[in-house]
Amino acid sequence: MPEILNVRVEQQLNEVGDEVSAIIAVIRPILYGLLHALKQEVVREVGGYAEVKLFMLPRLYRPGDGDCGICFEYAVHDAIRRRDQPIIEKVNDSMRRYCRVPGQDTSSILFGAEKSGAIQLLETAENLLTDDSRLLTGEQAQPIKLRRYINMLSAAFKKPTTRLALPYSISGLWKADLFLGMRDSDRWVGTTVKINPRHLEGAKGLRIAIVPSQQGRNDRIQVDHGKNLVVCPLPYDGAFMELFYVAWGIVQQFIAADAKLPREVSLPIASHRMVAKLLEDRREFPLIDIIESLAPLAQPELLNSAEAQDRIDTLGDVTPDLTTVIAPVSREIV
Repeated sequence: MPEILNVRVEQQLNEVGDEVSAIIAVIRPILYGLLHALKQEVVREVGGYAEVKLFMLPRLYRPGDGDCGICFEYAVHDAIRRRDQPIIEKVNDSMRRYCRVPGQDTSSILFGAEKSGAIQLLETAENLLTDDSRLLTGEQAQPIKLRRYINMLSAAFKKPTTRLALPYSISGLWKADLFLGMRDSDRWVGTTVKINPRHLEGAKGLRIAIVPSQQGRNDRIQVDHGKNLVVCPLPYDGAFMELFYVAWGIVQQFIAADAKLPREVSLPIASHRMVAKLLEDRREFPLIDIIESLAPLAQPELLNSAEAQDRIDTLGDVTPDLTTVIAPVSREIV
């Protein structure tokens, strides 16, 4: 079922500087995203967006209900669609040399955007999957027809019992973030995207792992035989991507603490508590005013914000819970 997903692209302009000012720079668009992801009837009831005060957010915001999420994999997906040459070259090398994916027309399918936001998406604006689409798993067997199992993979997000019904060769494919492949050959590989390489996990059906390049380290494509993954470092600023994790965590803890400074066990790092305290001091003010007031405290020219809409297909007869995605796009490191 076609739906529209609101995407707020946060494009990195400069290197991450002072931690606190950088976190504030990132928290501003997160707060904006949360505000505009609230259900329209709720916003109208309080008198419009300008009247939504920060202390109201824990009462108005319901995770998974008009939710806002962060979708790191969108940056990779979008770069491939835009034919970003450095990204395409690395991805093609991973697929052709290590996964033996034939073809020339590289493409990407965004699968399961922000799974923690309880949404199952298959971004198929151009109807990329066909009845002949095959998934290459690296197993010595006939490649499976991917389209046949899409709904089952979607259900496996939430239902462990469904995972047991998947063929053994793709029993972990529900963990995929993207399907990378070649449109002309109609061959695809399950792909996981991780900001921190230490968080990589192998799973049956996954073949490629995309991570940011790490400064001072070898950025060549490597095979992790233990996890059965082809690890493909892309020229992204890992520190910038990690920053979004930190800022998102601070906001979530702040909301869970009723828009007050969370307990130290929930937010133990001093710099993170400093940012949460700045928010607590402003809890009686409208969110729109708070976002504006934090601008002088934010790292200047760290981000450029842009809004877009993407057509998605939901899996099955579900209505998307996630309506807004914040997509951090780091600068490419050369």
